[in-house]
Amino acid sequence: MKKKVAVLFGGNSTERKISIASGYAVLKSLIRSGINAHPFDTRDFPIMQLRKQNFNTAYIALHGKGGEDGSIQGILEYLNIPYTGSGIMTSSIAFDKKKTKLLWKSSGLPVLPDIYIKKADMLKNFNFLSTKNFCTLKYPLVVKPNNQGSSIGIKLVNSKDQLKNAIEITFNYSDTILVEKFIKGTEYTVSILDKKILPAIKIITKNHFYDYAAKYQLSSTKYVCPSGLNLEQEKELKKIAKKAWSILGCNGCARIDLILDNNNKFWLLEINTIPGMTNRSLLPISANAIGISFDELVLKILNTTITPTI
Repeated sequence: MKKKVAVLFGGNSTERKISIASGYAVLKSLIRSGINAHPFDTRDFPIMQLRKQNFNTAYIALHGKGGEDGSIQGILEYLNIPYTGSGIMTSSIAFDKKKTKLLWKSSGLPVLPDIYIKKADMLKNFNFLSTKNFCTLKYPLVVKPNNQGSSIGIKLVNSKDQLKNAIEITFNYSDTILVEKFIKGTEYTVSILDKKILPAIKIITKNHFYDYAAKYQLSSTKYVCPSGLNLEQEKELKKIAKKAWSILGCNGCARIDLILDNNNKFWLLEINTIPGMTNRSLLPISANAIGISFDELVLKILNTTITPTI
């Protein structure tokens, strides 16, 4: 049966704008490759109609909530429509930074120390910041939403005076947050495509860290691929990334972000199970470094669909 592909993008998350850009880039690529592909903004289109319109494959280009958290995957499983990316459970866990870190840590992978805070607990105890937990982490700290992507809502805190305000702001993006040790170092990202580890990218930014502005707005951000790491470092980086991917049970493609501190130690930051596919996105840069064009990349991802077992 010939594939009739629904490209899903947009949605209601804070990453809507980026998702639309990814979605249309994928759509145009599929059409160039002769695939019968059609665009669907999940904010405006009732997904339950896909089966009635005879779509037999879904290409997920949704970022953030509703796309990477397992919910759209659950709907597609119910509709018995194969889809790109990881399954329900993997997507759900990977979108939760704390759960992901707990799994990684239990397997001996390097994760940064953090304090996990629920909004409800903070409202009950206004002296929460005075507890001994916060004395164990030295400034600077990073306050980040537990379930957001694209570095949205992340705040760098240099002193205790700034912490309460940063936490209050970050709670606007998530009901659970992480206060994490800030590591000064060099950021790298490793993309994995159908279990194949692509060349690492070194990220150079003039900002304090690779934040939303550095990712999507500033032309000063540079991406170096090959990364410039020596053979031993490259081997270590790929070993960590592969294990991080395998533990979560990822499928299709994913991108894993790490930082190399000033003591030459790698730390895992997070994983993205639906990497961006815009003209500034890192997965296409990594693929291109080994001769995989954007159109080839899109087709390779399409060919890794998960077939529902319902």
